[in-house]
Amino acid sequence: MLSKLSPAIGRLLISEPFLADPNFARSVVLIAEETEEGVLGVVLNQKSNLLLNDLVPGIVGLDFSIFIGGPVEVDSIFFLHRCYDKIPSGFEITKGLYWSYDFDLVHQLVEDKNLNANEIRFFLGYSGWSSPQLKEEIEQNTWIVSDQYEADIVFSESDEEVWSEVIKNLGPKYAHIVNFPQNPNLN
Repeated sequence: MLSKLSPAIGRLLISEPFLADPNFARSVVLIAEETEEGVLGVVLNQKSNLLLNDLVPGIVGLDFSIFIGGPVEVDSIFFLHRCYDKIPSGFEITKGLYWSYDFDLVHQLVEDKNLNANEIRFFLGYSGWSSPQLKEEIEQNTWIVSDQYEADIVFSESDEEVWSEVIKNLGPKYAHIVNFPQNPNLN
């Protein structure tokens, strides 16, 4: 049985299967920052139709996918990386995974084709909650807090597999919800 974890840096917020908010339907949010005021994270499984070179004029290099990190500051690019040897900046949020928004070095590495999609993930915007708001949503069973995941899930290209995989990692108590229809009214 999964114990009730509190939100913390490096943990996941996993949406319940029928969450109606389109920003967070069947979403998995990785918590990247936590303060007394609240929590900030990025949705891992909302891939957009945009590529990095669509958002950064003049950038030449590999075509990196852009993920929608959340509905806050949607005009800003954030990223997670696991190549501290190439990008020695950011905050380690879990072993070997770093959160950053310093884009200068990354820009050059992309142009020089010295990064690949398994090392970095770009997000447009982020998700944020005040401490009381997130606490209330967790108490209402809107979110499951988990630290049961492999870092590779952060770099998965499949939106649906991310949510399903982290649910399965919660154990048998939760595994059955993977098969719930997205819209029970259509069942």
